[in-house]
Amino acid sequence: MAHELIGQSPAIAFVRRLIVKAARNRLPVLLLGETGTGKEVVARAIHNACPRGQFVPIDCGSLVGTLMESELFGHVKGAFTGAADNRKGLVELADGGTAFFDEIGDLPLDMQVKLLRLVQEREFRAVGSLHWRKVDLRIIAATHRDLKNEIVAGRFREDLFYRLNVFAIRLPALRERMDDVPLLVQHFLEQGRSQGLPWFDAPRDVMETLMAHDWPGNVRELKHCIDRMAAMYSEGTPVASLPSAVEYRRASAGLERLSIAVDDDPQEEFRQAPPSPVISIPDAQRQAICAALAETKGERSEAARLLGIGRTTLYRKMKEYGIA
Repeated sequence: MAHELIGQSPAIAFVRRLIVKAARNRLPVLLLGETGTGKEVVARAIHNACPRGQFVPIDCGSLVGTLMESELFGHVKGAFTGAADNRKGLVELADGGTAFFDEIGDLPLDMQVKLLRLVQEREFRAVGSLHWRKVDLRIIAATHRDLKNEIVAGRFREDLFYRLNVFAIRLPALRERMDDVPLLVQHFLEQGRSQGLPWFDAPRDVMETLMAHDWPGNVRELKHCIDRMAAMYSEGTPVASLPSAVEYRRASAGLERLSIAVDDDPQEEFRQAPPSPVISIPDAQRQAICAALAETKGERSEAARLLGIGRTTLYRKMKEYGIA
């Protein structure tokens, strides 16, 4: 159901309302949003709000090679070498229910033609068969790509886009609904506990760091972060360290705030009280530089670019902190 979406932000409340409206009919739905924003969660919510038949997820990115058409539409005995029996495809399994085409933008053009027929006529033909078969299903497609740009580039059919884009729902990135982070953290901790992971209370400084991170991997990245912290946690010990990407963001934040001041006067010893007792400014700078060098495999010019400082400043800081 729609309430399976975690959050109270206006953005997620709007998505909930659209889910309810989409569930009232069997029109095609197109889910748009960055990777990790929860497109399959929304697709399942639409299906569960008016449950009929099975929910069949179809990962278009994993459909490769000559057996792609057979995976989707099935085949009849003798259709090709190795086809010893009739076999149902994923589309037929979804008959009466919902077919969820995840990452539809990854589907090759020749398969897009066949999918267009399915969307338009609600019929398909198994590989090796001479007969068209009618199906009654809801079609939900999702992509992180800009399909209009894909059309211009010749990688996506315009007619298929307009057939799918009947009821579009854009999922907000996590950085667009940061007020939902504490609720999501609690939800993932509860999920983890049901799977045998320990529960922990996130200290204020950890929660502040989670709220400050931009989460390029969105809700999926946050879930992996919380799962890792829970897995590393032991009762009676401090909360385990954050994943490297989040720790890098915390460490580099201090350096980013200082980079302009440092560049204005390279000789000045810029000192101030650290924002929290957990890490000092020099330690934050050292960690940020080490993380940037590790990320760029020691390429100093690229590391300086990531940190937003000049190469001269980077070299001086490396020498100051004894970083080889």
